[in-house]
Order: sequence, then C-alpha cells, then structure tokens
Amino acid sequence: MDALMHSNAAVTTPLAGRYLQQLCKHFAHKLDVTFDERSGQVVFPTGTCRLDAREGSLLLSLSAPDDARMTQLQDVVARHLVRFAFREELRIDWHPGPGASDGGKA
Repeated sequence: MDALMHSNAAVTTPLAGRYLQQLCKHFAHKLDVTFDERSGQVVFPTGTCRLDAREGSLLLSLSAPDDARMTQLQDVVARHLVRFAFREELRIDWHPGPGASDGGKA
C-alpha cells in the first residue's frame, strides 16, 4: 500500500457546522459522502477530505497519493468553502501533517 500525503487546515469561523453540512451536501450529488452535524468525509477521485466542526473552527484533513492530486484537492475544497462562506473573510492555510485519525496537532 502506498503512503498517502496529508494536509490540514484549521479555518476560524463561528459557522463551522453549517459550512461542513453545506460542503458535504453539495459534494454528495456526485461523490461518496458521509456526514452529520459535527464531522464528515468526502471521497474525491483525487483523495479524501475529512471535516470536523469544532467550537469556532472547521478542521479540514486531506489525504492524497501525490503532490499533484493534493494540490488539486486543496484547491477544490478551498474554493467551495470560500464560495459558501462569502459573507466571511476566511483564511485557509494548508499545513502538511498527519491525518485527523493519526492524532494530529491543531
């Protein structure tokens, strides 16, 4: 099994749960998606996005097999999040690191 690359971002927003659900519902039209009010997962052809709504922030954890697909996945997730959060000025800074289930640092 090939090792996956991981990238994480903690996006400060009081509407984390709302954006998590909007993103998951949007992507569910064409992709394999599971979610509830606090967490979600979207499986893209390029990789996987895990979402976790916390008090005041939305945690995004991506995994992809290579740099090219990671860059594409980061772009797709960020563009859609910014589109849904058009009333806010969101800052999305991606950081390489362990996946959410690996006990990654926030």
